[in-house]
This record gives sequence, C-alpha cells and structure tokens, in this order.
Amino acid sequence: MAKQTGIIKLKGTIGGISFYKTTDGHLAREKGGVDGNRIANDPAFQRTRENGSEFGRAGKGGKLLRNAIRILLQNAKDKRVVSRLTKTLVAITKTDTTNERGLRTLQDGDLSLLNSFEFNLGGKLGTTLFAPFTNAFDRVSGDATVNLDAFSPTVRIAAPTGTTHFKVVMGASELDFENETSTFENDETAILPYTAADTAAIALTASLTANSTLPVVQVLGIEFYQEVNGQMYELKNGAYNALAIVIVDTP
Repeated sequence: MAKQTGIIKLKGTIGGISFYKTTDGHLAREKGGVDGNRIANDPAFQRTRENGSEFGRAGKGGKLLRNAIRILLQNAKDKRVVSRLTKTLVAITKTDTTNERGLRTLQDGDLSLLNSFEFNLGGKLGTTLFAPFTNAFDRVSGDATVNLDAFSPTVRIAAPTGTTHFKVVMGASELDFENETSTFENDETAILPYTAADTAAIALTASLTANSTLPVVQVLGIEFYQEVNGQMYELKNGAYNALAIVIVDTP
C-alpha cells in the first residue's frame, strides 16, 4: 500500500494500480486478488467462506447496534468506531460453542465482551466521568436505570477546555440479532452548568419490554457545551463527548 503525495489526487484504476481515499489519506495499491467465483466454490477456500460468513454476521450486528443507539451515538463517536465495534463482535462470534464454524452467531456468543466498549476514543467515559454511579437493568420490569449522587462537576468531570455546561445521557436497547430488529429508549438530564458547586442527585430511567427474551445493552454518556450569548453550542462539534456500554444483560 502506497500513499499519494502531491497536488493532484487520483481515484480509480490505472495500469493495474487502484487509487482511493481513506481516513488515512489518499492511497494506492496494486489491483489483484483471487477470483470471486473460485472463493465461492473451491473447497480450498472453505475456511475463507466460513470466516467471511461470520465476519458478515458481525458486521450486520454492529450496524444493528449503531442504528439502535443512533440518537446518542451521533453525538459521541470516533472515525474508527465501525471497525473497532466489528472487531469486538467478530471476537464474540468466535466464543459461540453451540454452532459449527461458519455458522456461529452473536446471540450464542459471549456478549459480555461488549461491556465497557467506548464509542469515542477521543473522549472516553472512563477518563471523563469520575462521579460514582450505580446502574441496573431489571428484566422483569424492563427498566434500565442510572443513579448518581450529587457531585461537584469541576471535581468529578474531566471536561475539555471551553466547557461551560454538560449533560448526562443514558440509553438502553433490546437487540434481536437474528431478525435484525431493535428497540431503544433513552433519558437525559437538562443541560447543567459545569461550574456549579454541586449538581442535584441524578436518576435516569429507560423502559424496555417487560420480560424481554432478547439481549439488552445499556449505554451511558456525557456531552459538553459552550454557552455563547445565551445560546448553547456543542463543544467542538462533540469531539470530546463520551459514550460507553455499561451493561450487557442476556436472558
């Protein structure tokens, strides 16, 4: 893989060299690879087909999760969240001891590996929010909760420079990987002043289906704002907002 330099950047294929743009810049590589028909039918590529099937399943699972929590994820994600999440889901698929290789699924794997997944490495929840919190999911009632005692924001939150206000957000989602469907509910605080002596106690609740038989994921995050002339603006377009998975509950 080579990197394109200079003023003119190319896209497409010239003389067997493919030119393309990625988040790492404009790159070039030699066109090649095994014929797709051979991969699909040649017994020698059985392992390749199995790996491809499971990778595709993990990719669909990642899309399902991202779409489910989109209302929060759009405010707190990095450029590589798709590939990082897919990597974790591929690892989960490999923990499935029920199905044969190539047929392994997310729902039969160890979904607890998703716990503590950070959606934005530029603003991790684990290095941003230091206020103790308790969270739980009651499968009988379907209620996902987060509770924080009163705390001093300037002491308990590592906010980026320029922060004047912040908001704590929480969401929970039921994920049906097999049928590629989901439900989602969320709750959040008001936009709170960062320099306040103490917050009030915070209690957030998201109610899902009672007695659900599906895996449930709960996320917790914090968003930062800057007040200018009485208007609230997302600080640096949300570059430092945090969002992470804090509960994975399976039936």
